[in-house]
Amino acid sequence: MAKSDVLLSVQDLAVYFYSSGVVKAVNGVSFDLKQGETIGIVGESGSGKSVTSTAILGLIPSPPGKIERGSILFEGKELTKLSQAEMRKIRGNEISMIFQDPMTSLNPVFTVGNQIMEVIRLHQQLDKKAARERAIEMLKLVGIPEPEKRLEQYPHEFSGGMRQRVMIAIALACNPKLLIADEPTTALDVTVQAQILDLMKKLQDDLQTSIIMITHDLGVVWESCQKVLVMYAGNTVEYATVEDLYQNPLHPYTWGLLDSQIKSDTAGKLPSIPGNPPDLREDIAGCYFAPRCPYAKDKCLSERPPLVEAGPNHLVACHFQTADERLERKGGAAHE
Repeated sequence: MAKSDVLLSVQDLAVYFYSSGVVKAVNGVSFDLKQGETIGIVGESGSGKSVTSTAILGLIPSPPGKIERGSILFEGKELTKLSQAEMRKIRGNEISMIFQDPMTSLNPVFTVGNQIMEVIRLHQQLDKKAARERAIEMLKLVGIPEPEKRLEQYPHEFSGGMRQRVMIAIALACNPKLLIADEPTTALDVTVQAQILDLMKKLQDDLQTSIIMITHDLGVVWESCQKVLVMYAGNTVEYATVEDLYQNPLHPYTWGLLDSQIKSDTAGKLPSIPGNPPDLREDIAGCYFAPRCPYAKDKCLSERPPLVEAGPNHLVACHFQTADERLERKGGAAHE
């Protein structure tokens, strides 16, 4: 992939928090994102997904947090070197974010119209009348009926799905080049989830916005993304196209995530990954997943596997990558 095609390039990103020890929340994450493309970042709670997005936005609280190393290039600009004043010009304008809980993200004491117009006026230098017209246009764009009337209402007067549409309207009001969606459908029922995902896909097609979709739900990834980054304990364990990951998952943690998804024929107890993620304050010599991996060998406990190419556009951090090695590890039973 030519670097000229890349909108965002994150390379060897490490974010540590210094509080009662050093918490290595993100520890060497790398990925590229092209214009109009969607990448899914998946993993359990605490895997480093949201910290990665917070670092891209320049919102790591310091202290106790610090970008320890790595590069975040956005349109060729090194974001880690910018001042907070410079980042404020980018946040909400060129890079926007949708949070998972619109009720806590929207201010309950201001009308929806005020909150959309505030973002527009801050970044677009429009007068109040022009900002209001743009806010109405954005509510129409995200499918909210009677936008002129709804503009004057408060967040509590909207349903959960409608509040999430308002959040999308705010995030897209300045036509950002990059949208970060942090669990955007978690608080919504299944029908509304599908509507929100369809809306985001339509808006992406219309506006050519690139999207980082942070989620624990692989179903959302299959529906929305072209590439997927699987994170575990702050590390990348697998990085591939959605098709490759679904057809040929290579890391045991990815197998566990896939097996844990609810399927149409799921009955009884849902499979889960036994054990708990490691304490990120501890120095771990081997693979972070080894204590929970049913296929781990001595090498896994003593030596950290590097992230290496296992096929075209498919990276994995595992000591056992070939089909024969995986079959041997699983006692002759290939992953389904």
